Amino acid sequence: MNQALEALKERGFFSQCTDADELSARMDAGPVTFYVGCDPTGPSLHIGHMVPFFALRHLRSFGHHGLALIGGGTGRIGDPSGKTEMRKMLDYDQIDANVEKIKAQLDRFIGFDDKTAFAVNNKDWLVDLNYIDFLRDIGSCFSVNKMLTFEAYKQRLERGLSFIEFNYQLLQAYDFYMLHQKYGCILQIGGDDQWGNITAGVDLIRRKLGGTTELNKQHESFGLTFPLIMRADGKKMGKSEKGAVFLDPNLTSVFDFFQYWRNVADADVEKFFKLFTFLPLSEISSICAGNINEAKERLAYEVTKVIHGQEEADKALSGARAAFSGAGDKSSMPTVTLARASLDAGIPVCDVFFDAKLCATKSDARRLVQQGGASINGKTINDVKAVIGSSDLDSDGELVVKAGKKKIARVIFN
Repeated sequence: MNQALEALKERGFFSQCTDADELSARMDAGPVTFYVGCDPTGPSLHIGHMVPFFALRHLRSFGHHGLALIGGGTGRIGDPSGKTEMRKMLDYDQIDANVEKIKAQLDRFIGFDDKTAFAVNNKDWLVDLNYIDFLRDIGSCFSVNKMLTFEAYKQRLERGLSFIEFNYQLLQAYDFYMLHQKYGCILQIGGDDQWGNITAGVDLIRRKLGGTTELNKQHESFGLTFPLIMRADGKKMGKSEKGAVFLDPNLTSVFDFFQYWRNVADADVEKFFKLFTFLPLSEISSICAGNINEAKERLAYEVTKVIHGQEEADKALSGARAAFSGAGDKSSMPTVTLARASLDAGIPVCDVFFDAKLCATKSDARRLVQQGGASINGKTINDVKAVIGSSDLDSDGELVVKAGKKKIARVIFN
């Protein structure tokens, strides 16, 4: 097998391929152009979206050329794959704004140089399509019977599938067709839930551009999918108790991002090292053979460094050590500032946890205290009527507030 494909397989990026032997031969013969897509359904990608983009960087490191397609056109519809309900429709201005934010995130991660890595937007060729011409030219290449055999549609038919969503596969296949013609793209990569959409694109290219044996070879295209990444507890990758783990630090703080990886299950550590870092496999094996908590800390540091940069990773590491082991720098912990006057008057303990954003409501804070999960400066607080004052501050004049074992905040007063 081609060296680049073998590397993907060793790291867990290989599940299904339309023709692995022929794709391997094409990649051995020289650089190929491939693409991975995402739709701008929100202002930020989350870590689950990033799996194909890690694969993009691996393939690029072997000399292949990657296209990151941001679906400013398909985002107007929404992919039904993996969804139990129809996506919320966004207005066009919001979609365009999301495109720019996601493009900036991917540029930081990939580094678009317009030579080996490109950002493309399918809005450029989708929004002005003539519907009748599109149906005649592209829709005629699709079998409804075949489309209904794909898992994405079968699942949704039980709950209800809108006609607009049913068109999504045609548009994604058309993307592959357009990228093949514009950039010579011969490979689409993505998660297993994209298998139907990807193979539809492969088939469309064959139908539209094939013909003689020589032309079939010239316009041959391929699809490669990865296993859907699940945690050891069976939950979808990229979710935390607070929701999705976003790349945007305004949606998921760098500290919380770091802590997500620090708290993964033991059984997931080696798998996530392979998927979400670029460390050599031999080094990963060595790390995972040692102390599991040290391995988790290293995983959290490495993933945070890849996504947010070394400076932010250093701060998150220092803040985590200050929060949970007494070392490090408290200033790097999540910090909330409250008015000094409120402290002088005395703050009800439930208000402290609510104001520190460790509880969504004061009722949640009350339950936390009653259940023994609340502590301030290392002292467990059991009395919901307790009042926190100046005498409760630590030697730095601050509070370190913990909710359970994993949620923490530094409270300062001015």
